Amino acid sequence: MMSIYTASSNITHGLLKLIFQRALCPQPCSPLLWSVGCCSKYSSRISYCYTSFRVFPWWPVTFMSVQHRATFKFESTDEDKRKKLCEGIFKVLLKDIPTTCQVSCLEVLRILSRDKKVLVPVTTKENMQILLRLAKLNESDDSLEKVSEFPVIVESLKCLCNIVFNSQMAQQLSLELNLAAKLCNLLRKCKDRKFINDIKCFDLRLLFVLSLLHTDIRSQLRYELQGLPLLTQILESAFSIKWTDEYESAIDHNGPPLSPQETDCAIEALKALFNVTVDSWKVHKESESHQFRVMAAVLRHCLLIVGPTEDKTEELHSNAVNLLSNVPVSCLDVLICPLTHEETAQEATTLDELPSDKTAEKETVLKSNTMVYNGMNMEAIHVLLNFMEKRIDKGSSYREGLTPVLSLLTECSRAHRNIRKFLKDQVLPPLRDVTNRPEVGSTVRNKLVRLMTHVDLGVKQIAAEFLFVLCKERVDSLLKYTGYGNAAGLLAARGLLAGGRGDNWYSEDEDTDTEEYKNAKPNINLITGHLEEPMPNPIDEMTEEQKEYEAMKLVNMLDKLSREELLKPMGLKPDGTITPLEEALNQYSVIEETSSDTD
Repeated sequence: MMSIYTASSNITHGLLKLIFQRALCPQPCSPLLWSVGCCSKYSSRISYCYTSFRVFPWWPVTFMSVQHRATFKFESTDEDKRKKLCEGIFKVLLKDIPTTCQVSCLEVLRILSRDKKVLVPVTTKENMQILLRLAKLNESDDSLEKVSEFPVIVESLKCLCNIVFNSQMAQQLSLELNLAAKLCNLLRKCKDRKFINDIKCFDLRLLFVLSLLHTDIRSQLRYELQGLPLLTQILESAFSIKWTDEYESAIDHNGPPLSPQETDCAIEALKALFNVTVDSWKVHKESESHQFRVMAAVLRHCLLIVGPTEDKTEELHSNAVNLLSNVPVSCLDVLICPLTHEETAQEATTLDELPSDKTAEKETVLKSNTMVYNGMNMEAIHVLLNFMEKRIDKGSSYREGLTPVLSLLTECSRAHRNIRKFLKDQVLPPLRDVTNRPEVGSTVRNKLVRLMTHVDLGVKQIAAEFLFVLCKERVDSLLKYTGYGNAAGLLAARGLLAGGRGDNWYSEDEDTDTEEYKNAKPNINLITGHLEEPMPNPIDEMTEEQKEYEAMKLVNMLDKLSREELLKPMGLKPDGTITPLEEALNQYSVIEETSSDTD
């Protein structure tokens, strides 16, 4: 064993001894006290560890990394000591030391790099190059064959993640050292090798941090480094995708869930891809359209699989939804696909087993088994719908957690007819029971209508927009499902308070009302959107003098409120937007005069 530590490593031993002293004895003590172990509070620990130090010179560093693994806040009084410790570690890492010692030193450096103040004096080009060398980021032709080096690579990448995130100087050095290109090169080395998932995971995390902090790196990754196909292939590898067609993958619903390592790797790849594609709404090249369709197909596969736990599955699907929001809407048609021959045969077999007179049961089976609509497999859209409902049920963080999936479903519905009709069937089925207000109940429709009056402006706008698109942007159809009161905000913003429809074109097929709705329609309150029993008219029993008195009383009250500017009478302009009543009347007068002159 002594042959490992030759005389040439005496300097390394001395530096590790200094690290050991700084780590375990925060109180300043003289070399004499250190030698004899007289520091009262730490004497027993030092005495034991000093003996171990003679045999395992990196043991003190390991001890510190274990003791402070969960430390994220540091005392300002020990700042200078932590800086010296960082400097000592980098000097040790320059030497030819055993792999175990490298890992221990890097673990301590990772803990210390959580403190931004400590990184200021130690973030130099030389120190960054030391970490790049240990992470195998400097060796373009070297393959990852030595399994013993993998822990060093992983710890080096972890240190780089912390240092780049916490240090502006390190961020500038990353650009100078072309770190993004080195990371992509490392990814290509381990692209198809599952036993080094940790390396891929932290490589991707560092790539995400870089692209998050520097917009220039996003462009470099997208075009120069071909980051879009590279990261998409990383996802394919993590999901073990087998393609059955150009944009269709085989889904094994009875297969095992993703492993924790594969799930973490996929999440980091999704986050990095989000930064790379953040400005990709418009696609002009056919090659780019193909790349985005492949990525959307991979994301469809992602939505149909599960992680090791429910929380991990939700995190995976959440990142997939965020990334789908960056995909050009014209490429989202791959989220749905025609039924395969096997699925069609299975549906036919199931339906044949039912008696011919069981029409309702046949429809139920057809919808519940594979989420079919118009011969298309809608499983991915159904997963998105369920994901949206879960986020609504959480009742918090709507802007961050709910608006991305609502926005995605809105754009999909606006651009793709089959998706819109399927979602309309799921969210706004034909009305039968209208005894309750639209916002009362536990259906998806009830939950979305409640969001239309949410205090967060962005949340209520996107919820109302989603329902409006499902109604083909027709005001009368929207009011049928929501009531005028809930929809007033959207209609006012769109200039549709007087009725009509939005600017987008939709198919002209008409909605069919149920018999129950047709019978109840005359008694539905248009403001609240639900059935109300006819109430007696209070002015029926009044004389004409009493009616005139009450009318003048109301006029005087409104006039007083208007003069004191507590209430401002408003009217509708010819374009449907709201304006002060006087201005609206003047505009209508001008229109009437113009039309009379024309006559």
